[in-house]
Amino acid sequence: MKLKVQTLDGKNAGADIELSEDVFGLDPRADILHRVVTWQREKARGTARPTRERSDVARTGKKFGKQKGGGTARHGDRAAPIFIGGGKAHGARLRDFNPSLNKKVRTLGLKMALSDKAKSDKIIVLDTLEMKDAKTKALKEQAAGLGFGKRTLVIDGETVDAGFKKASANLYGIDILPAIGANVYDILRAETLVLTRAGLEKLEARFNG
Repeated sequence: MKLKVQTLDGKNAGADIELSEDVFGLDPRADILHRVVTWQREKARGTARPTRERSDVARTGKKFGKQKGGGTARHGDRAAPIFIGGGKAHGARLRDFNPSLNKKVRTLGLKMALSDKAKSDKIIVLDTLEMKDAKTKALKEQAAGLGFGKRTLVIDGETVDAGFKKASANLYGIDILPAIGANVYDILRAETLVLTRAGLEKLEARFNG
């Protein structure tokens, strides 16, 4: 599959680039993509912290009142849940979210996410993200001319161009990642996927390596 390479100004930037069929030519499977996205979102969850229950609270067990005559119930433990500083009744338990997923399935899911964007013609290839003036107004006009969607994911090479990152900081719907951070969830939720030459090379080398 061939795509033309453009500049940020919308001009041609040399010869068309050939996308690898092993990476961008697969038939997406909903079950694989679902497994990877579910795994990814679970991994992003923080640990659910526990609360201290009655046995976890250090309070005196000494009887603190008379058995009779006080007009109150016969309490003998300050750790009871009804007292301030006592243990919580039926408190939250520790939950740690650390699911596992086979590396081959994760790799296949990423290839299928990229293939899905390629099949729906939602990939734009840019020569570079370098800007003469890192201005938000200029980038907004360039993005409209290139056909960026309402939510666009831009994947650069080893690092993201600092000027482009600065200019896009105040633009809603543009997310930027280095090639190493490419993931199924962000690719699928984006309407348009923008790849630089460097980002494309890094992605294909990631699978081939």
